[in-house]
Amino acid sequence: MVYAVGVIGFLSGFVLGQLVLAYLLRGRSKEELLNDATLRWKYGILNWLIAALTAYSAVSLYHTYF
Repeated sequence: MVYAVGVIGFLSGFVLGQLVLAYLLRGRSKEELLNDATLRWKYGILNWLIAALTAYSAVSLYHTYF
């Protein structure tokens, strides 16, 4: 059961990360998003970190309450 909680936490964290990225990158043009390689490193890692932290917190909450 803990695996299901981890996967659901990771997927919801990934969606949350995409929403954060949409908010942070809303003022950028399409050309800038496609051509600037530094954006991939800065904001790409942010999305994976949010997903991993959300999965970790979901598993921690599962262990605490169940």
